[in-house]
Amino acid sequence: MKTVLSLMAAALVVAAAIAAQAPAAVQQAPAPDAWRNFEGSLSASGQRQTLPTESGRPAATVQLSGPVAITAGEGLSRAFRSEAIGFDDGAGLTVLRGVWTDDRGDRIFTRLNGETVASGRRIAATITGGTGRYAGITGEYSFEWQYVVEAEAGTISGRAIGLRGRYRIGGGGK
Repeated sequence: MKTVLSLMAAALVVAAAIAAQAPAAVQQAPAPDAWRNFEGSLSASGQRQTLPTESGRPAATVQLSGPVAITAGEGLSRAFRSEAIGFDDGAGLTVLRGVWTDDRGDRIFTRLNGETVASGRRIAATITGGTGRYAGITGEYSFEWQYVVEAEAGTISGRAIGLRGRYRIGGGGK
């Protein structure tokens, strides 16, 4: 009887040791065209030029650049240099085009729409394409300007919060 119990105990120890060495369950990588979420923040500075309009609200052009930090999500570089140029017609239409460039020179192109570039205003963007490892990318993101400061005539800087979006590479339309 002692021999049977000893053999059973030894078998349990061996089974436990084998189980401990077994590889963990492999997580399956998302399909290439699956939606992936991301979050981050951005800061920008640049120039704003204005022109008076009949409504009393000036029309403006803006040219901004600065860092984008991706803080959550997979598949994107963690840091980009962003550049944007846009137009506000003074009557509620604001349209910008932007590009994010990573440290390898690969780019993500965007079209942004929203309210005037000012504190507390929301911007929504459509990811329209990319180069290099971002070729075929589509998606969307949005953010809110936490603050926008006009330092001297025509020079502005700001910080955006709540940058959240989703993207996919090689997928069909939205």
